[in-house]
Amino acid sequence: MKLLEGKIAIITGAAQGNGFGIARVMAEKGAVTIMTDKSDKVMESAAGIIEASGNNKVRGYVMDVTDKAAVGKVVKDVETEYGRIDILVNNAGISLLTEIEKMDEELRDLHFEININGAWNCVKAVLPGMMERKYGRIVTISSVTGPRVCDPENIAYATTKSALLGFSKAIAIDTASYNITSNAILPGYFLTPMVELTAVETDAQNPQRVLDEIVETIPAGRFGHPEEIGYLAAFLASDEAAYITGSEFVIDGGSTLPETISVGR
Repeated sequence: MKLLEGKIAIITGAAQGNGFGIARVMAEKGAVTIMTDKSDKVMESAAGIIEASGNNKVRGYVMDVTDKAAVGKVVKDVETEYGRIDILVNNAGISLLTEIEKMDEELRDLHFEININGAWNCVKAVLPGMMERKYGRIVTISSVTGPRVCDPENIAYATTKSALLGFSKAIAIDTASYNITSNAILPGYFLTPMVELTAVETDAQNPQRVLDEIVETIPAGRFGHPEEIGYLAAFLASDEAAYITGSEFVIDGGSTLPETISVGR
């Protein structure tokens, strides 16, 4: 039997990047995989995973995590069709750079609304069913940015990703008696559209220079592949990880290990 055979999983922000990688692995591991995203590209992405994995129980839903009613409708539809939701992966998020002196409430609130409130809306929607059935796995994608390290101009992103770590732990302590686990994944640099956007924002004339310089600072010598987050998320969502809750897992190719980037080079 595959690791997630028979489980029902929802992944947010799944049209591309890390969310797509997570969805792809969960489908390969046998889960009924519900991919959601505010972009209708999620439908094409779901079709691609069906073709690649051979798992025809993959569904795409256009859903904005900031829309509480829309989240509730998708959760209700999934529970009606499949009877339950076993796994939630909070992946949807944004990262926009800004100089600290130019940070305004609009940009702050945009990050809070998507990164924090979006995860809040999804957890609130799935938790009643999980608590009633006394079973659930919640995986929240935080970041090394905020909880561990921070590059310049990341004030909004770093703040929200730190908050998600506390959010994940709070869920864990409040739901442990219901056989629900809540864990956080803290990715480093993965080659995703978000990282490519950061490179463009840093040097619009030569974003490849930024990407190359990032790789130079990663001990593993490369960007991570989104599927590698998927393997970790699939394990945390499985019964093999039933005794792990309230924990955080850094997956960064060693990028947060060096004290400097110059000593010893």
